[in-house]
Amino acid sequence: MAKKTKTRQIILKQESGTFTTLFKKFSGEKKNYDFQGLASLRNLLSNEKARTLDFIKNKNPKSIYDLSRKLKRDFKSVNDDVKLLEKFGFIDLIQEKTGKRNRLRPVIIIDSINIEINI
Repeated sequence: MAKKTKTRQIILKQESGTFTTLFKKFSGEKKNYDFQGLASLRNLLSNEKARTLDFIKNKNPKSIYDLSRKLKRDFKSVNDDVKLLEKFGFIDLIQEKTGKRNRLRPVIIIDSINIEINI
């Protein structure tokens, strides 16, 4: 069976000469998120987040700590990026038990991102 493509849609609305409200929808999902400004979108779609998504997709890290090692970045920074990517539905964190510890394995859950600007 073919894998269904999951798309994240981001819609920017222009009001009174500025982009004030940003929404995004997940295909098949009714929940909307309000970004409260263009700066939030810039933060979400930064080069570091793109690099993080690429590593999650292609390197299959076992945990957030493993991801931070592979990226050669500080754990706290990577953890913050991963939490933001999860909040906006780009990735899921799968809880796995390893001995007495639990770890969170990041997994990509979307195939594409569409950005629409309404003027």
